[in-house]
Amino acid sequence: MYRHESTVAVRYAETDAMGVVHHASYIVWFEVGRTEWLEALGTTYADFERSGFFLVVAEVGAHYRRPVRYGDPIRLLTWPSAIKSRAIRFHYEVRHATTDELMVSGFTQHILTDHDGRIRTWPEEMSGIIEQSRGSV
Repeated sequence: MYRHESTVAVRYAETDAMGVVHHASYIVWFEVGRTEWLEALGTTYADFERSGFFLVVAEVGAHYRRPVRYGDPIRLLTWPSAIKSRAIRFHYEVRHATTDELMVSGFTQHILTDHDGRIRTWPEEMSGIIEQSRGSV
């Protein structure tokens, strides 16, 4: 599967009183990774939604291994770890850009729906993008 790499600038507003990135900030970073993954494959969330489909977050999880602090250089890796007819699971790794140390790992599970919230299968136009993700960009 294609793994997209993003650079994350840790903003001061994302840290707590101890200077450590707040746990909820990683979920926002995961969304940045998914958005950039789609863009690298030639589409956007907006394009996908205009075609009448939504990737609804059904489950999210994170394993916090090491604290990330303000000023740390961060690489975010994003890739689909499982693709099914009506769902997709993304995996994420937050790594220190200098040492390559794994700081946080996580996942999001998404269900494909239409405007009315009904579960759907992948539209034809997305099938090509999904297949492209199985290779490399």
